[in-house]
Amino acid sequence: MKRFIAAAAVGAALIALSGCAGTGNDAGNGDSDGIIVGFSQVGAESGWRTANTIDIQSAFKDAGIELKFSDAQGKQENQIKAIRSYIQQGVDVIAFSPVVESGWDAVLQEAKDAGIPVVLTDRAVDSKDESLYESFLGSDFIVEGERAGDCVNTEFADADHVTIVELQGTTGAAPANDRAEGFRNKVTDPKFEIVASQTGDFTRAGGKQVMEAFLQSNPNIDLVYAHNDDMGLGAIEAIEAAGLVPGVDIKIVTVDAVKDGMTALAAGKINFIVECSPLLGKQLVEVATAVAAGEKVEKRILTDETTFTPEQAAEALPNRQY
Repeated sequence: MKRFIAAAAVGAALIALSGCAGTGNDAGNGDSDGIIVGFSQVGAESGWRTANTIDIQSAFKDAGIELKFSDAQGKQENQIKAIRSYIQQGVDVIAFSPVVESGWDAVLQEAKDAGIPVVLTDRAVDSKDESLYESFLGSDFIVEGERAGDCVNTEFADADHVTIVELQGTTGAAPANDRAEGFRNKVTDPKFEIVASQTGDFTRAGGKQVMEAFLQSNPNIDLVYAHNDDMGLGAIEAIEAAGLVPGVDIKIVTVDAVKDGMTALAAGKINFIVECSPLLGKQLVEVATAVAAGEKVEKRILTDETTFTPEQAAEALPNRQY
């Protein structure tokens, strides 16, 4: 039986506008209304995140809105410090992409008490008090996981048994939680057996390291489901080092559709990618401008996304923006 890796890189991710004094970089010279937005990014753990940062910074610069930027380096405590710093500075809007889902109520309440609206981007928080933020802009990570599961059901429609390993995103992060849930919503036939699941922290190096361990402990893997392209690309390296052919001996499905992932898909090393677009900048500018003006916005704003086969990836690559 051919083995199949589903690397669900669904990237998604939430973008956070916040920053720390002395660590932020301004983008743009400020618009005529003097709006200042603080943005706290998760980090630079993947190609998706880098594209996301560039798009956001470019969008605010083009709009002439001052953007204060901070990199949380994957640590929640850094984001909390950034948000508190921006509260002290009195920015007009705070936006951030939460490193993890839990533990935000206290600092979000501080922003609310200060009268500063908060926008979640790419990733959600699990707060029961939705008044603590104005809007959540980003992908539906559960749907992304379901799309990956649909592909796996089709690929293995005639299989009797499928051994699955899962490369998870950062523990506690919304895309990791939701992509796992969505995948399991679809892959329900008893023939599918998830024998191992471990975080690779959304990084290529993490994906490679975990995949190497998976291959040693589970020599008969049929399917690997990874939560982003970068971990899937790391898994490819491990598979090739083991003398196997990715996309043939072991098939791969990812969720993100960044250029490196799409290139591997077009080359047949990945078999299917669920898109999670990082290009949220223009939408974020619109939302931030509206909430700064006191306007009401939709509580949940989705991004438009699709899926890709190898043939579709080859066609899309020449004009791919990220």
